[in-house]
Amino acid sequence: MAEAAHYDVIDTPEELAAASRALSAGEGPVAVDVERASGFRYSQRAYLVQVFRRGAGVFLFDPPALDDLAPLQEAIGGEEWVLHAASQDLPSLRELDLVPARIFDTELAARLLGWERVGLAAVVEATLGISLKKEHSAADWSTRPLPQAWLEYAALDVEHLVDVRDALVAALAEARKTEFAAQEFDATLHREPKPPRAEPWRRLSGLHTVRGRRNLAIARQLWLAREEYAQQQDVSPGRLVPDRALVAAVMAAPGSKSELAALKAFNGRASRTQLDRWWNAIVAGRESGDLPVERVPSDTLPPPRAWADRNPEADARLKQARPAVEERAAALSMPTENLLTPDTLRRVAWEPPAPADAAAIAGALRALGAREWQIEQTAELIAEAFVRAVQSPDDAVEAR
Repeated sequence: MAEAAHYDVIDTPEELAAASRALSAGEGPVAVDVERASGFRYSQRAYLVQVFRRGAGVFLFDPPALDDLAPLQEAIGGEEWVLHAASQDLPSLRELDLVPARIFDTELAARLLGWERVGLAAVVEATLGISLKKEHSAADWSTRPLPQAWLEYAALDVEHLVDVRDALVAALAEARKTEFAAQEFDATLHREPKPPRAEPWRRLSGLHTVRGRRNLAIARQLWLAREEYAQQQDVSPGRLVPDRALVAAVMAAPGSKSELAALKAFNGRASRTQLDRWWNAIVAGRESGDLPVERVPSDTLPPPRAWADRNPEADARLKQARPAVEERAAALSMPTENLLTPDTLRRVAWEPPAPADAAAIAGALRALGAREWQIEQTAELIAEAFVRAVQSPDDAVEAR
């Protein structure tokens, strides 16, 4: 029986320099992956960065132990990076000043090819016939030292990724989707991060059950108190006190600290040890003169089921355009949302340009972030669908 591979974690400047030199001397694209401690830690920082390159091998870097990863960036920054679900890893990599010149996203490529299963293990098996074990995907990667079994799992996430990329390059070419993929990869790499929410506390799960501005003020203060403590402790907020427990405390309206302590639904690892913190937050919410509004203005469109009453013309446009886009996606053998996101189509249908010809629709799609290949595939058929929407039902059916 072959001896199991042993993996070392690079955690000193000297080891970083040596690994960077080896990677610089390697050949071709560079496979990169990141392991975080989501659900365990407050931040989304990278606790392990895995890198593979042909002619160099696999290297596992420990970012918390390394002050500066500039040697790694210098070694591989100008190369194509192969990632799986790149949009998840790029923010954590940017925090480390690790930024690729260009990327190949194996998950996105599989989606564009219309594959039903696009997780890493499924894509590796479909392209290479190799089965990957994914039992450590939800592990606490801030653990130190990292067990060898975890390191082996992490290494395998990148060891086959360049071979997968090569297989997908061939499949994309055969399907005539190489340019589609190139535009998608570039958009993913250069996508601007979403601006921070004005009132992030409104993400509190179960907040919709809280009634009254005063109670919302209490919920806000509890959320802020938990957020501050979670950041101090670098612990995921939900592990300290779950959302449902905060909402339960608001709904119970305890009259004293002891009543709060007696509330069974108010639980979690910090519900009792930090009781003063939570009680002070409740008091602050009750005394606040800054009461949040119950309904926040939003640019979110109403659900399509409400369009017939609120905007009948838009409803007619959407009902004609949506099946046309779905039909084109089916012809291209890809999910509809990869051809054009539902939100993009809804926004154009809700408030179309005038005149709503193909050129104007193309401009509207472009302004909403659609890529050129998507516009080429959908602008004209959406314009035709909008024309059908103003015809009589019989004429519309005949036009189809």
